[in-house]
Amino acid sequence: MAQICIENVRKDFGSFTAVQSSSFTIEDGEFFMLLGPSGCGKTTTLRMMAGLELPTSGEIFIDGEEVGMKPASQRDIAFVFQMFALYPHMNVGKNISYPLLSQGMPKPQVKRKVDEVAQILGITDILKKPVGGLSGGDRQRVALGRAIVRDPKAFFMDEPLGALDAEFREHMSEELRALHDRMGATTVYVTHDQLEAMQMGDKIVVMNHGVVEQFGVPQDIYDWPATMFVASFIGSPSMNFLNFHGIVGSGTTSVALGESEIRVPEQHAGGRGDLALGVRPEHVHLDDASDYRAEVVATEYLGTTQIVTLNTPHGDIKARIASSDRAVVGEKTGLRFDERTITVFETEKGRALLSAGNEGVLNHG
Repeated sequence: MAQICIENVRKDFGSFTAVQSSSFTIEDGEFFMLLGPSGCGKTTTLRMMAGLELPTSGEIFIDGEEVGMKPASQRDIAFVFQMFALYPHMNVGKNISYPLLSQGMPKPQVKRKVDEVAQILGITDILKKPVGGLSGGDRQRVALGRAIVRDPKAFFMDEPLGALDAEFREHMSEELRALHDRMGATTVYVTHDQLEAMQMGDKIVVMNHGVVEQFGVPQDIYDWPATMFVASFIGSPSMNFLNFHGIVGSGTTSVALGESEIRVPEQHAGGRGDLALGVRPEHVHLDDASDYRAEVVATEYLGTTQIVTLNTPHGDIKARIASSDRAVVGEKTGLRFDERTITVFETEKGRALLSAGNEGVLNHG
């Protein structure tokens, strides 16, 4: 398999810039997620890696070879699309075998490889069936089989589960991750679903408006978002923001929210002006002993937990608490935050505030 390096890659379509000077490295054997909303540039980035689009500038390396201007046929990669792209006039076995036969591989060797792939994917019983009558899940397995059978350097997948219903999509995502682990293949996967990215990925690039907002392992991106966009895009419900104008002190690091003093991690020291305190809903606790007060305005029962919406002097926030905890609409309560989990943002730039010497804290790659 292969390491893939993207260095200052840019893609313009006329006056529109789809991808702006992106750089990141996908290590050999990683399951790598390109995550972001529609129109963020993730599919364009994948297509440039695959050779389906040529970059306006920058370099793309696959297994140490610069391939930015080479066509897809010379990159030794396999592409899996959302809409399957199968040959309707061929049965399952012929769809899988087609890439090998087109390369001139002897038929006995082709049959052996097709049988191996069918065994891996659990589709040995449908090899002679026409693809038109298959379920969405089986058709996606056939599309995967056609990619796997070639033993390429890397697999590129553009929202391959997007056409499946929610329950089967979750099942197939588990199968895809298990398949990746068995094969040890370098896999690059495009999705707009942050839960899918967090569940499946070894590393994630979060993109917005053609810009790489953050790059790292899922836990770091969730716990330490580098921008307000990442904080709001990752998580359900998303991170809360309490907007205030003030100073983040050094030493005993804290911010003043009205009459209350809230401690924050030391790496956020030294900021001033228009700021936002960011905290995840599961790190907000209802605590009558706290002097930072809020009013319960709504509750949403979710079984083992409930989402409580609270009105504070600095904006509405949500708390994820146990369903057995008491929260009554219209009542006032104190709020306590897990101080180690708080991120402070500069609202004008939308970026996490980092003190000198801590610039790399939020971007582990």
